[in-house]
Amino acid sequence: MRKRNRHVRAVLAGTTAAVLGLAGCDALGGGDGSGPSGSQARHGKPSASPAPLWDPSPSSLAAVGDSITRGFDACTVLADCPEVSWATGGSTDVKSLAVRLLGPARAATHSWNHAATGARMADLPAQMAQAALDKPQLVTVMAGANDACRASTAAMTPVADFRAQFEDALRTLRRALPKTQVYVSSVPNLKRLWSQGRTNALGKQIWKLGICPSMLGDADALDSAATLRRDTVQKRVEDYNAVLKGVCAKDVRCRFDGGAVYDFRFGTDQLSHWDWFHPSRDGQARLAELAYRGVTGKTS
Repeated sequence: MRKRNRHVRAVLAGTTAAVLGLAGCDALGGGDGSGPSGSQARHGKPSASPAPLWDPSPSSLAAVGDSITRGFDACTVLADCPEVSWATGGSTDVKSLAVRLLGPARAATHSWNHAATGARMADLPAQMAQAALDKPQLVTVMAGANDACRASTAAMTPVADFRAQFEDALRTLRRALPKTQVYVSSVPNLKRLWSQGRTNALGKQIWKLGICPSMLGDADALDSAATLRRDTVQKRVEDYNAVLKGVCAKDVRCRFDGGAVYDFRFGTDQLSHWDWFHPSRDGQARLAELAYRGVTGKTS
């Protein structure tokens, strides 16, 4: 009898071990498969972390976009001034993103500005193709204001077209440079620009020349039609920013600024006193700081 009992206990023990062996971690640790296994479990060594996909210290930079990135009206009337560009300029009082990332000497030889005054999102694929020829490690994007700043709200770029054009721009870059990082700035808050600039009598007179009429036309009008027009433009800007965020989120090497440019509480000191629309030198410096913080997580 004792021999038979020993035999039964042996069979039960063997069966229990087999069941636990088949059940694996589920029988002992909750079944989510997240615990260490194999040699890691035996030696207590954590698995190696994957290399980060975002490098906060790129060694070269190209910029695409519109007149803001060209420094338009920041130095003199109706002229580009890329020297003070927030992205690539060499001006010491702006201290561009390129200068902050690369240092003044390297920024002069390893940053390129392919933005164009008047450009809309439809122009971005061609700019990306140009930028790809430089083989930069980082490309900055700031575009969309001209898509909302049209002769009328009906003439604004439809959101679906804006999305397709931005996706095309990213594909253009990715075909040539699959590992280049992209930093995307949000479209500025055009309604805040109206509310700030309209406090200046000269600025309102200049706006009458045709600067962003969809938002800035009839600057003093506060009737329901004018309010609806401005709200329509503002909603379109918000929709554009949602597109930039969503499309960028699908690319592991693309980073959206989280609305930093849109949310920036700029005043008249940050606006060009030539047109009360484009950033002044001070405004360009603020944009550079926002971008540097977005790329590196640091302030300077």
